[in-house]
Amino acid sequence: MISTIGYCQAPLNKVETVDEIIDTTFVNLKDYSSDFIYDMRYATDNNFLKAQVYDCAECLIRYKTVKALIKANNAFMRKGFKIKLYDCYRPLDIQKRMWTIVSNPKYVADPSKGSIHNRGGAVDITLVNFDGEAVPMGTDFDFFGIEASHKYINLPTDVISNRKFLKKVMTASGFKSFDSEWWHYNLKSALKDPVSNAKWDCN
Repeated sequence: MISTIGYCQAPLNKVETVDEIIDTTFVNLKDYSSDFIYDMRYATDNNFLKAQVYDCAECLIRYKTVKALIKANNAFMRKGFKIKLYDCYRPLDIQKRMWTIVSNPKYVADPSKGSIHNRGGAVDITLVNFDGEAVPMGTDFDFFGIEASHKYINLPTDVISNRKFLKKVMTASGFKSFDSEWWHYNLKSALKDPVSNAKWDCN
């Protein structure tokens, strides 16, 4: 169950029919597709913070982000791949917790400004094949060196091709890439949505 706390202006409870859902409603991606793979790093300590900051590994995002993600994933699946998710919507309280651990805007967005993750319009992703094997992207998720940049070209040919493929499909599905992080994508139509502190209960 999801509760409304903080700045989010849209209703967050899952409704029964698609026709009733407005684009800014927060929903659980698992309720709308079973075709995604999950490795929600901040629900573990396997991340650059070395700390678990989410209570459970759920991908909550706005409904319009869900629709765009499913469109992208369908395109990837036609080529033999699936999206694996590392992070989705991030409540503002979690952003504050991350900032307390690493107070550096190079690595964590300043919660006083909020991030697109706090707006429900950002996802951190990679690709796997249908056997669950990772597609080579050159660095791990949340590697903050120059090698993670889309502009960095001193990489194996297959890695460059994989990043371009990821970016091409995500861009065609309504997302914008983030230059310094090959895994990060923002839904263009979500950039001006309000920062939210909506919370959800773990099952």
